[in-house]
Amino acid sequence: MDLNKLADALIPDENVKPLDYYETLFPERDLPKGAQVTRLAPSPTGFMHLGNLYVALANERIAHQSGGVFYLRIEDTDEKRKVEGAVEVIHSSLKYFDVIFDEGADLCGNYGPYYQRQRAEIYHAYAKELIKKGLAYPCFCTEEDLEKTREYQTENKLLPGYYGEFAKCRNLSEEEIYANLAAGKPYVIRLKSQGDVEVKHTFHDEVKGDITVTENNQDVVILKSDGIPTYHFAHAIDDHFMRTTLVIRGEEWLSSLPIHIELFKTLGFHLPKYGHNCSIQKVDGETRRKLSKRKDPEASLTFYREQGYHPTAVKTYMMTLLNSNFEEWMLKFPDKPLDEFKYSIGKMGKSGALFDILKLNDISKTIMATLSETEMYDFLKSWADDFGNEAQKSYFADKDYMLRVLTLCMGIGGKKRRKDFVCAKQAMEMIDYFFDSTFAPVYEYRFDKETVKTILQGFKATYVYADDMQTWFEKVKAVATASGFATDMKAYKADPTAFPGNVSDVAEMLRIATTGLYNTPDLWTIMQILGEERTFARLDKAVAAL
Repeated sequence: MDLNKLADALIPDENVKPLDYYETLFPERDLPKGAQVTRLAPSPTGFMHLGNLYVALANERIAHQSGGVFYLRIEDTDEKRKVEGAVEVIHSSLKYFDVIFDEGADLCGNYGPYYQRQRAEIYHAYAKELIKKGLAYPCFCTEEDLEKTREYQTENKLLPGYYGEFAKCRNLSEEEIYANLAAGKPYVIRLKSQGDVEVKHTFHDEVKGDITVTENNQDVVILKSDGIPTYHFAHAIDDHFMRTTLVIRGEEWLSSLPIHIELFKTLGFHLPKYGHNCSIQKVDGETRRKLSKRKDPEASLTFYREQGYHPTAVKTYMMTLLNSNFEEWMLKFPDKPLDEFKYSIGKMGKSGALFDILKLNDISKTIMATLSETEMYDFLKSWADDFGNEAQKSYFADKDYMLRVLTLCMGIGGKKRRKDFVCAKQAMEMIDYFFDSTFAPVYEYRFDKETVKTILQGFKATYVYADDMQTWFEKVKAVATASGFATDMKAYKADPTAFPGNVSDVAEMLRIATTGLYNTPDLWTIMQILGEERTFARLDKAVAAL
């Protein structure tokens, strides 16, 4: 059989060039010894998983700590799964979490294009070469043919796939191939595997250590019927020509490792190092399971942006999952930037990383508490611009007012910073009582209506906006005394039944009337921020509701 003629017939791409051309076009990178070239290679499906960030942070740290290169490649060979705007989601998600690429899709770099569908010429050149060497062949099997094979293999408990006696097109004659082409039958190009599943060897995984790998015997598809490569074929060629030295990826790719090892060998390429990290898991009842994009909203990176988690908080939490010694380092150096932590691939967990949103929330509270009122203002405004409703956007119309609210709610200037804010969405909901557009109190008092009415009206009659905190509190005590409430806590504790309540109960009534809440920061300061007119209006509203 004339394999050169067959290659031209199967892949009539006049743009392909001699293989040496591509080696010259994408030369070895000029990098320091030990520098690693890593990548993130998501598919444009419109969904960025928490696992994408997990892998991205590992690859970014490894590359930049070694003086290497971290790049972004878009693996868009699966046209059916492509979602419009998905690449923008990838960029915006990673940008939000401050994941910095040196080159890649829509960025820059001399090793592109970084979209796989734009690299068809290179894949065709190597597919043709494999056909010429008798290492690849056309397959005319239909979906119905393949389904019958799968059913037979399942019924007989055989290894699934296209191999051995089930590789029906592997040994087609020249006449049969050209007859099928003349008939216009669609075809794919398959690798003619040289592997033997009886052969096993030890492979060093950068995360898991030494593992046993069985040789591949599957005649996998390398070019689909539209001439676009499968992931297996494209990634091998791209990692070679983008000069990738290390691939950190999810353990779901372990089953494909034999295929990838054979492809690199067959193509004559040096195999990069591989590290397969464990999946991110969560506790579900009494069991642990893999975080699911269908079941768990927290699996999506969009969730953290919509909720308004500070990117530093999420990155910090992810580092606790990525390296076992990170928390010890963080406790020792709480003020150092994350980039100063020496990430080690050897300290990645060998069992599933357990996602705990409560722990993330604790870290987030701590990170949010380190922000100044101006930084918090900017962060919340940015969130509101993207995800807030119209009322929340209006909170920022008076910057000075908002800064005063944040200063109080964050405990700035006090003995200890408050750690109440978890994320932007929750923070905005916590401060909504400061704004008339979202002030919707549910008045629930522990005292009868007449008592509450007397307290509220008595306080309003004496309240003066210019009073300092001490004077203000003396007036609260006076109102309490007038209604029989205790102002001497020792006397109250000695005989609680002698009083309807104490001065704290009076303050609680005022707090509920003014804010709609049982617990808030300092009430005098709240009234100072609200102003005299708004404070009086709220007291009147509370009385009218009785």
